[in-house]
Amino acid sequence: MTVATSAPAQLVQAPISYRKHVEMLRRPQLDALRAALRVSMSLGDDRGYQYWAGVHGLPLPMQCQHHTPLFLPWHRAYLYFFELSLKDIDPTISLPWWDWTSSTSHALGVPAAYAAGASDPVANPLAGGSINDLARAQGGPDTPSQTSRDEDSPQRLPTRRTISWLLDLGDFLDFQQQLEQVHDYIHVWVGGTMAEIPFAAYDPLFFAHHAMVDRLWRLWQLRHPTAGMPPDLLDQALPPFNITVRQTVNVNWLGYDYASFSSRTLVGG
Repeated sequence: MTVATSAPAQLVQAPISYRKHVEMLRRPQLDALRAALRVSMSLGDDRGYQYWAGVHGLPLPMQCQHHTPLFLPWHRAYLYFFELSLKDIDPTISLPWWDWTSSTSHALGVPAAYAAGASDPVANPLAGGSINDLARAQGGPDTPSQTSRDEDSPQRLPTRRTISWLLDLGDFLDFQQQLEQVHDYIHVWVGGTMAEIPFAAYDPLFFAHHAMVDRLWRLWQLRHPTAGMPPDLLDQALPPFNITVRQTVNVNWLGYDYASFSSRTLVGG
């Protein structure tokens, strides 16, 4: 069992697992991800999906960081620990990312892996999730019991030109602020519960979206190896996780990276 809030005791590089482009997942990899998610959704304790979705929003306390200097580090820690919980179920699992700029996304919108069987989350747990009773009670009488989406036109998703411009920004706080605006737009573009911070993470698409955000931070770091974040941020804690900003800076210390063939695509502009 993964201890949910434990961080590596020392910053020693762990064996690397690679997060992959969701469109590049082979069928056995997609099946394994769905199987692990089904198990996670069946667990009623702090190993399970309901617990992890609630860490981002409701039930209280809400500790996610938005429009603060900790936005990227906090969400990197969040994805890291959630991914560890899935690896406890199946060690081969890694979180895929949704590239909103791809030609497929601009034609279809939400990745097929997450949209297929949207009317039957039992058949495809990536299509949606339930929202637990405590979160619903705290959210008020209009809180739905199940996630939903109301997607905008695929042609309105961000373009590669926009992302290339973001990656050219030389200052971390400027980059983070601009990237968070793109991040916010995607939440609104998906609509439904993804557009509501208290319930966004109950939709599995949340994690594919945020893996893309985290990947862009990683690509920015590769492009600007000497442009770090302000030193006064590095020793700040990221509750509820027992980890500091400093421990999130290098993804290899956390034991993951992004598939290199896709990294080269945007690093090159």
